[in-house]
Amino acid sequence: MNYTENFQGIRVDVQAVDITIPDDLQQSIRDMIVKLQRYVREINWVDAYFNIEEGNSTNQKNFSMRVGVPGPDVFAADSGDEWLPLMRSVEEKLRRQMEKSKNS
Repeated sequence: MNYTENFQGIRVDVQAVDITIPDDLQQSIRDMIVKLQRYVREINWVDAYFNIEEGNSTNQKNFSMRVGVPGPDVFAADSGDEWLPLMRSVEEKLRRQMEKSKNS
């Protein structure tokens, strides 16, 4: 499932390999963007990637997000068993990067 939307003037591109993203995860992406806007003045675009690695004893879920901001883009990724904790972890990593670049 891949989709693109315009959220508050920000192009959001979500790619999910052979996965259907439920509405609650789509809303979680929007919520992440709102929270990250506190740390940067301008977000131009967001690319979110969902993937499940099959073949292991457990199916490992991977989530990553790249955010287009003035200056270098910020990127974070994580993997685990549940989508929402992964998304919170990626949000925290992005927040730290944005705060660090803001204070540089």
